[in-house]
Amino acid sequence: MTVLTYADSALSLLPPVVAILLAVITRRVLVSLGVGIILGSLLLTDFTPLTSASYLASKVTALVWVDGAFNSWNLYILGFLVLLGMITALITVSGAARAFADWARARIRSKRDAKLLTILLGCVVFIDDYFNSLVVGSVCRPLTDRYYVSRAKLAYLLDSTAAPVCVISPVSSWGAYIIALIGGILTTHGIADSGHLSIFIQMIPMNFYAIFALLLLICVAMFGLDIGPMRRHEQLAQKGELWDESKGTPPGANMDLPEADTGKVLGLFLPIGSLVAATLYFMVSSGADVLTEKGIAFDIIKAFENTSVSSSLFFGACFGFVVTLIGVMMQKVDTKLVLKGMTQGALSMLPAIYILLFAWTIAGVIGQLETGKYMASLANGNIPFAMLPAVMFVLAGLTAFATGTSWGTFGIMLPIAADMAMGSHVSMMLPMLASVLAGAVFGDHCSPISDTTILSSTGAGCHHIDHVVTQLPYALIVAVISMIGYTVLGFTESVAAGFATCSVLFVLSVIALKIKVGRS
Repeated sequence: MTVLTYADSALSLLPPVVAILLAVITRRVLVSLGVGIILGSLLLTDFTPLTSASYLASKVTALVWVDGAFNSWNLYILGFLVLLGMITALITVSGAARAFADWARARIRSKRDAKLLTILLGCVVFIDDYFNSLVVGSVCRPLTDRYYVSRAKLAYLLDSTAAPVCVISPVSSWGAYIIALIGGILTTHGIADSGHLSIFIQMIPMNFYAIFALLLLICVAMFGLDIGPMRRHEQLAQKGELWDESKGTPPGANMDLPEADTGKVLGLFLPIGSLVAATLYFMVSSGADVLTEKGIAFDIIKAFENTSVSSSLFFGACFGFVVTLIGVMMQKVDTKLVLKGMTQGALSMLPAIYILLFAWTIAGVIGQLETGKYMASLANGNIPFAMLPAVMFVLAGLTAFATGTSWGTFGIMLPIAADMAMGSHVSMMLPMLASVLAGAVFGDHCSPISDTTILSSTGAGCHHIDHVVTQLPYALIVAVISMIGYTVLGFTESVAAGFATCSVLFVLSVIALKIKVGRS
């Protein structure tokens, strides 16, 4: 079967753009993704229906079976979702979620404190963005519901801590991946043979989007800076409508299960703590096994570079599920209720699984269209050197938005940024690499086809497109601030000047938002 590529053609943008526009206009994510997938397959097969059908069948099969073996990454992630749904349901059945909400209410005195606690937990649980969004969402949802925080706001709290924290944390799946990528790039260019962790740490203050997205999130939580669609969702939440009920029940939302009166707070923290500890153990252990096979001495950063994220999440969830089930059985909760909870917990994740499967499929189609390479090719040309950090930020953002993957954007855009820096001004190498990281997170935040955005919606129990459109204004504000900061950095060749510019613009933006909210 002959498959065409469109690395040099703007046609490669057509499937993701159509899918994204349809998703925003129709609010029907699966249909929109399906249209994008079909359009992409037709482009790849020169609009030959039978060949296109065969190609689509191969892509669907590849979701579970590839190269003569099970697609372990996908299956482990799906298994993790199902297990987390079951754990959440068992915690609800045991009465632990309600006990936690009652316990927290005696200590968390306001809606603002509930939001700040969610942000704090999001910053603490930084080992992986999938894990962050789903686990923190499960823990904090009873508390934010109690204080009538909309599910859209909760999704924003989860999404805007998950990726920004992971991308600047060296001891995370993201940090390890980035360190490995950058280490290889710099070694190739003869810039650094060691000290890759140190270089990553030097780049943290250059990641303007991640830093100021987190700061804006804190300000939104503290000062109630609800703008655009978010304001409407928060107003509805004050009336008891935590999500848009006209669209049905969102993935991962309440399962309408009876709750035992004997629930204890320990019944929530012990399962979640076990899940976190086990996942961290499996991440380090799987990475250490790879190092042993390669004959490399153990190092925590190197272990994270070589870890198996998906299997670690799955086996950590298995351990957390066993701990949860034992706790529920010791509590002597009725067996029929336990089985009902497990069933409903697994079924509650099906809508999210469907969206994720479609998102993975369109990502594969977009990969073969070479949309990312086309976006990267736009960086070539007569671009003034001083504008390169800002240009790379924008292109990385557009690439992540169109492809739905920040990790894929890292892989495509980081080598290009390094090559451009080597060809013009090597001292700007790190700022340009940092601008790619920042832009990729920005694009990922805005994209309806991003898996991390999908899972943040799931963790919050929020309709996916509602999360996308409510988070978008905040992401755009920080993106504009970051782009100006990178422009100043490019012209001055000073990270301090760029950061100071972002800081001033950020303060002015918060003041403007506070005035706007106060008048409305």
